Amino acid sequence: MCAVFSHEYKSIITIENLLATWEKFISGKRHKRDVIAFEMDLATNIIALYNALKNKTYTHDSYTAFNISDPKPRNIHKATVRDRIVHHLIYKEICWYFHNRFIYDSYSCIKYKGTHRALDRFKYFAGKVSRNHTRTCFVLKCDVRKFFASIDQSVLINILKRHIQDVDILWLIEQVIISFYSKQKGIGLPLGNLTSQLLVNIYMHEFDMYMKQELRIKYYIRYADDFVILSENKEYLENLLTKIHKFLNGKLHLSLHENKVYIKTYASGVDFLGWTHFPHHRQLRTTTKRKIIKNMQWYPKSQTIISYRGLLSHGNTYKIMKQVGIGYLP
Repeated sequence: MCAVFSHEYKSIITIENLLATWEKFISGKRHKRDVIAFEMDLATNIIALYNALKNKTYTHDSYTAFNISDPKPRNIHKATVRDRIVHHLIYKEICWYFHNRFIYDSYSCIKYKGTHRALDRFKYFAGKVSRNHTRTCFVLKCDVRKFFASIDQSVLINILKRHIQDVDILWLIEQVIISFYSKQKGIGLPLGNLTSQLLVNIYMHEFDMYMKQELRIKYYIRYADDFVILSENKEYLENLLTKIHKFLNGKLHLSLHENKVYIKTYASGVDFLGWTHFPHHRQLRTTTKRKIIKNMQWYPKSQTIISYRGLLSHGNTYKIMKQVGIGYLP
């Protein structure tokens, strides 16, 4: 494992690498109008991007903003095709280095570390702490308030400087980071950027290391801005909260969502990653059920049915599968 990311900028921005990045980028996007327009003059566009990167005259364009409900309202910012190629280039080149450094129980936007792996890990931890459901297991559940919109760009850039030697690579990543801010300049990352998914994990890795190395917490799981700590000692979890607040506020300039921080027993049901977890089963969160019922009305697409079959197979969902008419998977 390399101590620092030692690749050189000039070896990353080659035309060959840009074309390879383009081929990965267009997967599943060939029918998009902006992608079609870029591809119509692909050679010229790639050469122009290469020259801008080579001469360090590259500047990130503005974003197109739109809202989605998934299930809560989110403001998504979409970059131009040219800039998204740069995002994919950066991600492709540095993700392996950081993924090798993340703690085992960091999930979200990491290969083979999706929601279902995190759910299974929670079940395993709960079984260990409760000693196969024979003792009370307490769960501290926390959620970072306005996570993407609160990322301090200067703190993030300083974290990256500890890992990446090449000043030109740092310059390129910084162009992407500073291309957006939420309500205050220098604060926030856009929902929608591929790079944002990696950068927030790099940012929160600082917190992960504090939890594991400084506080020595054994049963800790983080999925993006949601995290849980399991213990048989409620007072221990209550005392941790002060330390967690202090680190997040002082080091990362983040705060916890007041209404989404609680300590509950596993037996009473713990809401984590869209499911409510109990010792012998898990059931869908009410808002998720409503979304599925709504989306399954009026002849849903086959992809939607397949997606929900997969989701519902991970919990006790016989009733809702019967209700929406997609059958029970044993």
